[in-house]
Amino acid sequence: MHHAKPPEGSAIKALAIDLDGTALLPDTRLGERTADCLRRLLARGIQAIICTGRAPESARGYCEAIGARGPMVFFNGAAVADMPGCEPLRLGLVPLEVIDYGLDVARGLGAHFQAWFPPGGPESGESRPGMRLVIEKPRPEADFYQKHTGTAAFVADIRRFAAEPGLAGAAKGMFITDPKLHGEIREKMLARFGERIYVSRTHPTFLEVMAAGVSKGEGLKTAAGLRGLDPAEIAAFGDEENDLPMFAVAGFSAAPSNARESVKRAADFIFGSNAEEGLAAFLEDLFP
Repeated sequence: MHHAKPPEGSAIKALAIDLDGTALLPDTRLGERTADCLRRLLARGIQAIICTGRAPESARGYCEAIGARGPMVFFNGAAVADMPGCEPLRLGLVPLEVIDYGLDVARGLGAHFQAWFPPGGPESGESRPGMRLVIEKPRPEADFYQKHTGTAAFVADIRRFAAEPGLAGAAKGMFITDPKLHGEIREKMLARFGERIYVSRTHPTFLEVMAAGVSKGEGLKTAAGLRGLDPAEIAAFGDEENDLPMFAVAGFSAAPSNARESVKRAADFIFGSNAEEGLAAFLEDLFP
């Protein structure tokens, strides 16, 4: 960890920004200082690339608040979508057998499990870009997720839902449970599927399962290419395990003081906590 800022802010052409735990306040609002700072930087020609585990629709309000447009990264890299319209540009789906087994693991441990499915297969007649979040029954964990992201879920039998004609896979499966169970869940999923999947913690209680080759780092490469950017020209900001692949791609990385220790060790610089709008303070100093 270098604890040193880039020599010149002018070397940075884009900011890859995680939302929860990094750019957002703990109550998931975008602070006014942060919003003002990002609007000012966009007006100067700096690009903002949201890189989040959220769905495009869940992040659209934040993009609109700062006027950010163009290819951005969602579902931890499983989707790259053009904002603000949420049009999908790239989608990486995890096989349905992974969702099926994840459901068994969750039931065995009494954990909450949910999955994000595409709007429907070719026979469904649906053309809207939005994903569908499916849960099997209302639980406090599902209520927390809805309050956290503003995303309402379908209540349905996940296996029957996954059997829709033409459905090729899911954007991701997601366990919301006591972090003490994360290690056991991760071990079971990797023992079964190995290199076919990518498992990452994205929040203290969230453990997500995606397709191999999916990550915020790969999503950022795709978004950068579509924007005509060299990854070396991007500064990345994040706080959780799922942000580490993004750090590896970007030319510079920084984490808030509330980040996981492993993330802070990997970052080039540590700034103030999200509760203090530390990202805005850092950017104001970097781009006076």
